[in-house]
Amino acid sequence: MPRRSGSGLAAAVITGGLAGAAARAGYAGLTRRPPGGLANWTRTNHRGEPVTLLEGPAVAAAAVTAAARAPGLTARGRAALAIAGTGAAALGCYDDLAGSGARRGFRGHLGALAHGELTSGAVKLAGIGASGAAASLVLGGPAADIAVNACLAAGAANLLNLFDLRPGRAIKVTLAAAAMLAAGGAAVRRGTSTAPACAAAAPAGAALGLLPDDLGERAMLGDAGANALGALLGMAAAATLPRPARVAVLGAIIGLTAASEVVSFTKVIERTPALRWLDMLGRRPAAGQ
Repeated sequence: MPRRSGSGLAAAVITGGLAGAAARAGYAGLTRRPPGGLANWTRTNHRGEPVTLLEGPAVAAAAVTAAARAPGLTARGRAALAIAGTGAAALGCYDDLAGSGARRGFRGHLGALAHGELTSGAVKLAGIGASGAAASLVLGGPAADIAVNACLAAGAANLLNLFDLRPGRAIKVTLAAAAMLAAGGAAVRRGTSTAPACAAAAPAGAALGLLPDDLGERAMLGDAGANALGALLGMAAAATLPRPARVAVLGAIIGLTAASEVVSFTKVIERTPALRWLDMLGRRPAAGQ
């Protein structure tokens, strides 16, 4: 048993390390030759300073590639992760480049639809739901599992994107979620599989590879990166956790998403000392400090 545990940890470290290296290499290549020109990927952050969205495609491509080759997963599991991550990345990239940002959240996009306006965000939400369903069908299982797994991928993709409002925040959430998935998977499987740790290591490693640029406010994940990381984490949970654990995770995702419609995560974090400390860890001081 210790040997299996040790080999599983080594496989996860290698998977995460390769994902991080691939993310760094991809980001370097994209910044040298930005598709469509650098201005196409430049946005203004919360300080009013320019940042690039090229981090997102680099992280997404690296995470999906690593997940598609993650040890311990079945062929169906690897394919499901690749489908969920690729779909979320592509649709997130579409919203990054075509969206105005005027409408946010389910309420904003559904409100626009009610008035006959089809927003890029609504297209993205529907598309991520479809890619999550496709990935879940590939993963297989009873109808109840297919429904839960599809909702996990789509719900996690949307939820993680809600945290991409400050430098490093979405990546820190990714790392925390990946650690909980790896630990929870090891606990329920009693250390008999490398799958949970390796599936979690793919998005975590890719995100960690570009954390310095995110914290340094040179780049941000954008929808392409955040949606892809969330979808991969959700589908990793779907592929490695038993049904009771998956239902519990889905309940937490639904609860947090519902809460985001009525409260600001940023305000809650700023009012909670421990969360504020974690949120500011590694970041530039706030303006005026």
